[in-house]
Amino acid sequence: MIIILFGAPGVGKGTQAQILADELGIAHISTGDAFRAAIQGQTEVGLIAKRYVDAGDLVPDDVTARIVEEAMIKPDCQNGVILDGFPRTRAQADALATMLSRIGQEISCVVNIEVPNEHIVQRLLSRGRADDTVEVINNRLAVYQQETAPLLEYYSKLGLLKHLDGVGSVEEVSQRILAIVSQPS
Repeated sequence: MIIILFGAPGVGKGTQAQILADELGIAHISTGDAFRAAIQGQTEVGLIAKRYVDAGDLVPDDVTARIVEEAMIKPDCQNGVILDGFPRTRAQADALATMLSRIGQEISCVVNIEVPNEHIVQRLLSRGRADDTVEVINNRLAVYQQETAPLLEYYSKLGLLKHLDGVGSVEEVSQRILAIVSQPS
């Protein structure tokens, strides 16, 4: 079972991915965590990524895909995985499709957690982080719309996309996601 969680920054993907992983007994791969593990473990691809990160540059799609693949072939991912933060671009989506084909897996569903931008801004401002300003948040939302949102159409055409109302308590949203991923394809 391969589940992809989509949604703009601040919709709660990480929280929901961990709850879902625990509930379904499958692994949760956060791209950020996979990057940190590869860099800390000094894997070949981790060292490549570190050069980009240290320079403050975006890590190229092919390197990102290799880091996710490195994480996905670990034993704890054999029963399935929830991807949070990957893919973010069409190139990453294509790399994921190639990787899954190579290891004999396929995407079960793609869940798009939808929350109005006004709610997202308020959620992120309430965290109180220094880097969460209205300008930074709006920029992150714009980047998401430009780079990642087009993947929704891509996965919709493949019949994998499910939309979900992400407004509500953590528990309410978790129950909605579980209902969606438990439906037969």
